[in-house]
Amino acid sequence: MMRTYAGHSSASASNTLFRTNLEKGQTGLSVAFDLPTQTGYDPDSPMAAGEVGKVGVPIAHLGDMRTLFRDIPLDRMNTSMTINATAMWLLALYVAVAEEQGVAPGDLQGTTQNDIIKEYLSRGTYVFPPDPSLRLITDMIVYSVGTIPRWNPINICSYHLQEAGATPTQEIAFAMATAIEVLDRVRASGQVPEEEFGKVVSRMSFFVNAGVRFVEEMCKMRAFVEIWDTITRERYNVTDPKQRLFRYGVQVNSLGLTEAQPENNVYRIMLEMLAVTLSKDARARAVQLPAWNEALGLPRPWDQQWSLRMQQVLAYETDLLEYDDLFAGSAVVEKTVADMVTEATAELQRVLDMGGAVSAVESGYMKQQLVGSLTRRRARIESGEETVVGVNAFQTTEPSPLQIEGENAVYIVDPAVEAEAIESLIRWREERDDLEVSAALDALRDAARSGDDLMQPTLACARSGVTTGEWSAVLREEFGEYRAPTGIDSTVAPGGSSGKDATAMDRVAARVRALATERGRPYRFLVGKPGLDGHSNGAEQIAVRARDAGFEVVYQGIRLTPEQIVTAAVSEDVDVVGLSILSGSHRSLVPEVLRGLAEHGADDVVVVVGGIIPEEDATWLKGQGVAEVFTPKDYDVAGILDRVVDHLHS
Repeated sequence: MMRTYAGHSSASASNTLFRTNLEKGQTGLSVAFDLPTQTGYDPDSPMAAGEVGKVGVPIAHLGDMRTLFRDIPLDRMNTSMTINATAMWLLALYVAVAEEQGVAPGDLQGTTQNDIIKEYLSRGTYVFPPDPSLRLITDMIVYSVGTIPRWNPINICSYHLQEAGATPTQEIAFAMATAIEVLDRVRASGQVPEEEFGKVVSRMSFFVNAGVRFVEEMCKMRAFVEIWDTITRERYNVTDPKQRLFRYGVQVNSLGLTEAQPENNVYRIMLEMLAVTLSKDARARAVQLPAWNEALGLPRPWDQQWSLRMQQVLAYETDLLEYDDLFAGSAVVEKTVADMVTEATAELQRVLDMGGAVSAVESGYMKQQLVGSLTRRRARIESGEETVVGVNAFQTTEPSPLQIEGENAVYIVDPAVEAEAIESLIRWREERDDLEVSAALDALRDAARSGDDLMQPTLACARSGVTTGEWSAVLREEFGEYRAPTGIDSTVAPGGSSGKDATAMDRVAARVRALATERGRPYRFLVGKPGLDGHSNGAEQIAVRARDAGFEVVYQGIRLTPEQIVTAAVSEDVDVVGLSILSGSHRSLVPEVLRGLAEHGADDVVVVVGGIIPEEDATWLKGQGVAEVFTPKDYDVAGILDRVVDHLHS
């Protein structure tokens, strides 16, 4: 299955992109939804300001989903949807559109990601607490296995765990702990007869990351296969080998792509793809590749085409897929796999002994482990112990002809998209049957309170014209909202630095101490994540390392409004505000923070911003009053903090 992860601006624009990609030979769809859709807000919500259509397609109601799949026959399509907290809602909309096309649910094929555990740990688009979230997942799995038997209702997603810092051992163990948590809850619900539980197991799928360490990644996949077979056979008594298959798709590592010398990313993507395709005994069933320029911004159609062509060359021109497993019998591979299985099984048991994945989330254990692993990896890169070509080594380069277009080298979402989405939403509300909508929402509320199945009332909401925000608001009222542990407390080993990185951090720490002594109190650094962007890895690393450098750090987690950040900055009397925004909404969110600080007489606070920010936007932000703008090319955290101290000193 060949896919590219796609969606932007509007349902209509994304439909055009989908149909174009299919004409180019793509064999399935992978839908990227915007952050308001992923977190359950309508485009006119204050929480959605600046985020509509930025990192995916906005879907507010059945009409949007209808437009998204216009002229795409869903009975002949395999559709993957990267959606988690609102997965039940998006699946209901998809089923409703299929019904309008005359397609029975049983004829649908595809996948909903629906892995809420990793959202608490890395990606950050969770909404509800763990227990009600897993109730939604359970009801959705039961419905899918019975009604959409070729649909994968959940995609256990270790992809983002690796991006959050997971070692191969942690990636395998935490993914398996999540799968066990889900399967145990489905079994405990009593909704599936024991003799049919193998069908549930057979619809569990996985979405895995492939990094550039080829041998390690290939062995990791073989270890996944072995451990999954053991778990499904011994814990769930599944006797059919086909139902025990480890079925997985892959997107190769996006956060490992570099802004510096981005043309090198083409080679990284190719090597990472080979790691999950060469080994027949552990080959991915579906592959989607990022584009070479994702560290710069949103890829253009041509960039996505280039990634698709990589898969097509491998599949149709080479003979790499024609042979039995090329690594069978390799002593090196067998030993590496055996070591991984032993280590991952031990870590999995450690999590199970804590009470399982949910307990390990709520205690902060898994998050702390990921933050600690990423801190150590970042330190290895900063010290030069781990080489990243073009970043910390071999930095001399010729100008890249691929970037000759400047800001046009990436796709820029039209700022008018948000206003158009709001206008469309207003028309939708005006034209629907309000009594039918109210009745559907009441039924959803009753089911949420009573503990009854939530899938059927959600389908009724979709068909009646309920919006994404309205469906989510009912469940927010009944279930509450959740804030996951940040993982940056003192249980994470400070620093983890070595070599020249340790020396650089020592210098920064000495400067911070000297300035604090001079004025008689410590300097305070607030790290803020405004908007709906939940990718917090970078923010957490800055928070950890700023603390190590002697700052008092204030970090309240993800998804804060500009007003909340300003209030915290003023009440905590901070000296620095560092804003992390990876969704492209920096032009709308940063000025709001600056205005708020000024209104509270705190315009002397040093404001710095980090994210995927084009050079033109960085210049604009500095003109608004931002002291420094950091992008992925600024890999050296000690250097970042040193520049912050420069502004404090001045």
